[in-house]
Order: sequence, then structure tokens, then C-alpha cells
Amino acid sequence: MRAKRRPRLHDECVHAPEDRAKLYAAALPMPEPPDLLAALALAVPRAANRIASYTNKAAAFYCAQTHAARHPEYTWFEGLNVARNRIFSGYDLFVNGQLLDNRRASVTVGPACLVRQHGPALQEQLWLVDYKSLLEIDLTGASPPLGIELRGEQVRLLRLAGDVAFFSAQEGDFVLAVAARQPGPLTLLGQRVEASGAGFFIACGRDEAEATALLREGQQHGAALKLARQQRMRAILETTSFTNTNDDSLTRALRWLALTTDQLVTRQQGDGIYAGLPWFNEYWGRDEFIALPGAVLVTGQFATARQLLLAFARYQNADLSSKFYGRVPNIVSPGTTDYHTADGTPRFVIALLDYVRYSGDTGLIRQLYPVVQASIAGALAHWVDDQGYLRHADNETWMDARDAQHVAYTPRGSRANDIQALWYQQLRAGAYFAAHLRDEASRAQWQQLAERVRRNFARDYRATPHDYLADHLTESGQADFTLRPNQLFALDLLDDPAFTRRALRTVWTELVYPWGVATLARHDPQFHPYHHSPAYHKDAAYHRGTVWPWLNGIAMQRMLEAGQVETAWQLFNYSNRQALTRGVVGGLGENLDAYPHPGQSEPRLTGAYLQAWSNAEQLRVWYQYFLGIRPDVPNNLLTLAPRLPAVLTDLTYHFMVGESTVVGKYAAAPHPTHTYAFADCHLTVVVDILPFALVEVAVQPNTTLRVMVTTQLLHVESLAQSGQLLAAQTAAPAPARLARQQQDDAVLGGVPFASPLL
Repeated sequence: MRAKRRPRLHDECVHAPEDRAKLYAAALPMPEPPDLLAALALAVPRAANRIASYTNKAAAFYCAQTHAARHPEYTWFEGLNVARNRIFSGYDLFVNGQLLDNRRASVTVGPACLVRQHGPALQEQLWLVDYKSLLEIDLTGASPPLGIELRGEQVRLLRLAGDVAFFSAQEGDFVLAVAARQPGPLTLLGQRVEASGAGFFIACGRDEAEATALLREGQQHGAALKLARQQRMRAILETTSFTNTNDDSLTRALRWLALTTDQLVTRQQGDGIYAGLPWFNEYWGRDEFIALPGAVLVTGQFATARQLLLAFARYQNADLSSKFYGRVPNIVSPGTTDYHTADGTPRFVIALLDYVRYSGDTGLIRQLYPVVQASIAGALAHWVDDQGYLRHADNETWMDARDAQHVAYTPRGSRANDIQALWYQQLRAGAYFAAHLRDEASRAQWQQLAERVRRNFARDYRATPHDYLADHLTESGQADFTLRPNQLFALDLLDDPAFTRRALRTVWTELVYPWGVATLARHDPQFHPYHHSPAYHKDAAYHRGTVWPWLNGIAMQRMLEAGQVETAWQLFNYSNRQALTRGVVGGLGENLDAYPHPGQSEPRLTGAYLQAWSNAEQLRVWYQYFLGIRPDVPNNLLTLAPRLPAVLTDLTYHFMVGESTVVGKYAAAPHPTHTYAFADCHLTVVVDILPFALVEVAVQPNTTLRVMVTTQLLHVESLAQSGQLLAAQTAAPAPARLARQQQDDAVLGGVPFASPLL
């Protein structure tokens, strides 16, 4: 019998109906593990000394190095950070006056807390509370007195007031308050606070009163606050993000990625997604909307997605006299709003369309349609040339690094290929919204503009003898054929499968290493294999060689579209292994070197230790292209196009289609079989399994769709809850699809990864 579900706290983070638990109980016959959250805890060896990072889902994050604060970049952010201010740089603990040495501890990192075992009996737990700048440090198995000393050059004792010690913060207009877990007297030994309890609370407030109120809340309700944090995370794992596979490492990686991505979805300045930690705890337009599908749509957090779109729309430039009219910001941080981005605005409009297709919430179209209109009107007034292309400055693409004189290291003006692809999609999305609102004039205009971009692009971004796309057009209109990965976003603009597969092969063999996609071809004279080198500034390598894991998403997508599952899986599997064994525990960082350093087998991780779009693109590709789940709820359509590798033999997962939960399963034997249990859906499902002809089937509530693949036929059956067969179809390989697959296999089958040059 399936265990009774726990009640969910902070259910707004899951956005499920009240009766969702009943649906899961009916749809999922297999028992769940007793505690999915506890099972994720990872032991970190002393030699690894990894980053453990936690946010409070608001403006605070805590950065801890598991054993010693010695990373050359991240040590600056060690400890508590609030609203882009460093508050204190970690802490030291004392038992009977003796310092606990973290370097000797056995450390386990869980999604909710960090645990250090200091010897057989003494355990330390570090907790950051949801939505509050409040830390709890629990110590069990220790004999009092216990002591704590906050680190940080500017952290100084202000005064002791009863059972609370107040300290200055390292940065910002904040006050720190320290108290025992249970109210009781404190003793001061210089900067050290000693107490007889079982640990401490540390609160950060704008003044003593605010900090003290947080302490009292912790002392009175600490157990409930910790439980709420755990239950919020469990709800993510047990409902719309539930995944269980025969591959334990894959299961753990996907669950960890879901939670470390969720911790970046915050409420620092309205709803938003941190671009990355530790440097980018702010909202970036392009990063947020690249991340949005993988962060909140594929996992069914539609209410959160809605709030993210509404929150960012408020920052659209409404100044008709500005050349940035209609743009959404590049950066939104406390005190800063910047509009220097050409791709943030198209990605906002595209993300709105993705949201509508997943959720079916067409009401948001009408609410945000003026934002869409202004975004296109501003582009047409100030940035579109006479060929229909969207122009931009050298550093207004995602490759935006500049030197001290504000000269772009990677100049891509004035018409980069990925910007044209995004502009095309923005116009198409605008036409979709206009059609829904019966704005026929705008629909026709925008569709015509989109087709003009597509037609001209196929002419202007190709030239003999290059078997790949130009990266950009220069100010004078010349095509620049520097080989970069951005063209992967633009392949949809072409109607030439032979060229597309050659371009994909070229990009893969020259730019895609087993550990990720590099930003410049290794043969290019400007290629820098190492992000950090004494020979050049790190920003000179940032987009001229450095690997960016977020690009893995589009690279894997293109390979999966071409039916090259095992090749894409190798790249996917590397990132999963990285999340479990390297860098920040459970997540993916911003960058890697293109080459391992001499004597090393793997490239060094660089940049931000946790990057939203790296995590989110890994999750997006898992759901949209390995599992093949692509909904279009306003049109009552759901495409199911699974492309699973041979290593997966058993799989169970959940996903959302509008307000309905679907439970998917896969078994590889005796024949590969996919089943989908629909609770309350009325949909047309398109089954897309290569190389068979597409099969359309109408899905009714409380039915199961079973798809079985044999050598010669695809079998699609619709079953009632009782198991009664309602309908059945078969499909043979489609000649055109089979021929296309054979051509793709001939060019892309077994394609090698790029490898470092000697």
C-alpha cells in the first residue's frame, strides 16, 4: 500500500490543486522512497572541499566550503550574503574553548542543510530559513559551554543586551544578532559568544529590533521553520518533479538539479531568478528567460512562471524618446536597471509563449499584449534595418565581455545570427498572440516580417566554401565566418537539411567537448583554452574558448532532433556526473576551461559556482527532448517524442499539461514501452517516435496511453482505468522520415567530440 502523503507547506512553490495528492495516489502504483529529500544527502571527501550553497528564496544566500575556506574566488563570499552585501564571512565553533576543525570533519551536504560530524558524537547542522535572513546552527553531542565567533574584517561586537549579542555587518546597513537556540544567558570572550545551549541563531536585520524579532521567531518556531523548508523541497521532489530511474546517479542528479535550480527562484526584488551565485544574485533579462522553461515550466510551476513574467514586464522601458523603448532590462538589481541587451526582450516574448503553451493561461496574453506590442514597435523604430534584421551594438548579445576601455572582446555587431533567430521567434510569437486576440493587422504584419527575416537569412549567412553559418554580419554587411556555437540557435531559419546536418557536424567536432560547448573554434588565432591564465585577462577568454554548460542544451537538442540519442546522452551524462561529484553540490556552474591543464584529466570549473541557465537547460532538454514532452494547451495538443538512451531500462516521472498531472513510465523490455496515465485531460496527443509515421490519438480523462515499439511497427493503445482497450492504432516507418534518419545517421552517426590540440 502506498504511504500516506505528507501535508505540503509553502504549496505556492508547487502550484498544484488541493486534490493533487489524490490524483497521484490513484495514478502511481509503485511506492515512493520513505524520504526522497533525506536520500539525496551527499558525503563530500575532505580532498574535494566542495561548495555548499543555500538561499532563503528571498534576498539572502549562504556560501560554505565544506572543509576549508580556501577557494581563490569564492572565499570572498564565504558566509551570509544579503541583497548583494557580504554580511559575515562564516563562523568558528568552540566546545569547551576548543576550536572545531572543519578540515577534520566528515561532511554531508543535503539540499536543506549542511552537516559536519566532528568525531563520533559531535554533530553540527547549518540551516538557512526560508524567506528570512535567519541561520540556525545546531550542535548535538557536545558538552557546554559552546562558543561561536563570526568571521569578517568589519564584523565587530556592538553590545550585549541580555541574551542577545549585536554585531556590525561586513557590508551594508545591517545589524547582526546572535543568541542561543534556547533563550539563556550569554558570555563574551572578546568577539566570541558562549552559551550553555545546543547551538545558536544568527539573524540579520536593518536594525536591532528587526534582528531580535527574527531571533525570537527562531527560538519559538525553529523546528517548524526547518520542517517548512524540508516540506517545500519534498513537495517539489514528490509531485511535478518526481523522477525515478534504474540509473541511481541519473535519478539523484535530476532531483538535485531540480532543487538547486529552485533555490535560485527568489523574491529579492519582486519575483525573479538569480542569474548565478556568488556574483550574480540579481535578475538578468536574458538569463532569466533562457532559464525559465527549465526552471519552472517543465516542472509545472506555472503560477511562479506567471509571476516572473509579470514582475519583469514592469521594468519594460516605456520612454518613447529612448532608443531602448520597448526593451526589457538586461539587469535588475537593487538600485540598477540596465537595458543594454538585444536578446533579453525577444527571450521575454518567447518565454511568454512557452508559458501559455504549457499552462493554457491565455488570459495572460491579453494582460501582457501591450508589452509585446511595445517590444516589437521599439525594435522596428530603432533597431531593424532595411533587410528586416535586428541590429545591435557589439556587446549586446550574450557574448558581452568588454575591456577597461569598454571595447568588446567578442564584437558581434551589428547582426549576430542568434539575435536574428530570436527576433524571428519574437515576431512569430507576437503573431500567435495577435491571432488569439483577433488583431489581424498586427498578425499579418509580424508574420510577414518574420518570413522576410527567414528568407534573407538563408541568403546572407551562407557562402561557399563554408559548411556552417556566418556568426554575424558586420556594420558594412560583410558575413563574418568566425566559428562559434551561436548558429545552433539559428538552424531553424534554414530549409536545407543537408546543410543543417553538415553545420551541426562542424560545430560538434570543433566546439563540443565531452564536458561542454566552447565559445570559439580551437583553430582560431584568438582561441584561449583556459579561462584563467597569466597571459591574458580572464574576460579575453570568457567568450573566446571558455566552455559554457548552458550551451549544452541547444547542442543536445539539435543532436536529439537528428536522432543521435547516444551522442547527446554522453554530454548530458557528463553534466549529471559533475553535479554529483564536482563544484557546487548538486548544481552546475557557469564555465569550464576548454582544455584540462597539463597533468589533469578534467578541465577546471570556473566562473559562478551555480548558474541558473546551466541547471535549467539540463532540465529543459531532459523533459522536452529526452522525454519528448512538448505541450500546446491552447490548441489542446501534446507532442510525445521520447528519445531515450540504451542505459535507461526503467523510468517513472511526472509532468504537467495545463492543470492536469500526467504520470509517465517507460520499460525497455520485452519491447520498449511508454505509458502515460492521464487524470483529467481532453487532448490530442501526437506520438512521434523515429522513424515511424506520426500517430494522433484523442485522450480522455482517466485513460492510459500505451506506446510500444517493435522492429517493424509502432503500437499505440488507449486504455480505460479498468484496463479495457478503448482504441488501437499501428504505424509503420514513414519512408520520408526513414530516409531523413538514414541521411542524418550517415553524417552524424558516431560523430566525434572536439578534443584539445597539442
